[in-house]
Amino acid sequence: MEPEPQSPVLIFQSRAAGIGRKPLRDYAARLSAEVARGGIFTCLFTGDRRLRELNRRFLGKDYATDVLSFPQASFPSLGEIAVSVARARQQAREYGHSLEDELKILMLHGVLHLMGHDHESDSGAMRRLETRWRKRFGLPHGLIERGSK
Repeated sequence: MEPEPQSPVLIFQSRAAGIGRKPLRDYAARLSAEVARGGIFTCLFTGDRRLRELNRRFLGKDYATDVLSFPQASFPSLGEIAVSVARARQQAREYGHSLEDELKILMLHGVLHLMGHDHESDSGAMRRLETRWRKRFGLPHGLIERGSK
């Protein structure tokens, strides 16, 4: 008997009114299969306070952010992503799309970081990759594109 393939784990810690959990789980499975080539990850949906705490503890930056990635070196586990639902909600309003789309954009961005991509030092490679996947998934502008405008 073959073992069942593992799938990403989504943890909803935040009061996430309006978040469709099944569509996000389905999207996470697509990210795992298509983007991460079978790599799995855990994604925590939480609030600004938790993101600030994680950012301070692990990166020495004392502020909340929208998404953090914590790579792990043992395949199939790529690592963990933390997403601020409050910040995602604010960004969705600011950019004129749904909260679900914003959460998907943040998850894609996080997975690319888990895979070793770094838009701060790769001469645009991660931006091009994020744009390609974002278009394939039918998502609005990604994080890197917004920052470069």
